[in-house]
Formats: sequence, C-alpha cells, structure tokens
Amino acid sequence: MQATVNGKVIQLSEAGWLENLEEWSEDLAVEIAKIEKIQELTDEHWDIIRTARDYFQEFGIVAEPRTFSKLMKNKFGAERSDQKYIYSLFPTGLIKCANKIAGLPRPKGCS
Repeated sequence: MQATVNGKVIQLSEAGWLENLEEWSEDLAVEIAKIEKIQELTDEHWDIIRTARDYFQEFGIVAEPRTFSKLMKNKFGAERSDQKYIYSLFPTGLIKCANKIAGLPRPKGCS
C-alpha cells in the first residue's frame, strides 16, 4: 500500500501502517486518515494524534488504551478521555486507527 504526499510516494504496510516512521508528517496523517475513512481531521483528532506521538517520543512505546485514557483525562478532562470518545473520532479505536494516523509503529498483536 502507498500514500502520495506532496508528490512523494510513502510506503505503507498492507494494513496501512507507516513503514518508515521518519517519513511521518501532518500531510501524511491526512492521507492515512482518508484511507481509514476519516475525511477531515478536526482539532479534537489532532489532540489525540499529538498526545499519542508525544507519548511515543518520550517513552519509545505506543501507549496502551488505559494509559492513554489517563493522559487524555489529565490533559483535556474526563469528557475527552474515555474509549467511547476516542471511538467517536477514530472508528476502529486508538490502537488500530489513531496510532496508524499518528505514524506510530503497529503494536504487537494488532492487525
């Protein structure tokens, strides 16, 4: 699978995960979101994407859903931290959808 951003072809895995994490950009995130059937990334989407990326950059691992919910609660409040909220923005959830759009590595056991 591939995505084209600003004339550059970016390689994605068959499941749509970024092959080279260094190639991630916000423009690529928009393209991956379209593949994931999200037509527009709102500020709320970007808050989740940036929080997931910040966690990965700080700890070198993808945040587990429970940990991520706590991060979101501390940063944005309880109404923006539960799984229902995240699924409302990312139809297949944090692990399969938001992390993919954020250009993070595929977690073990995730298809």
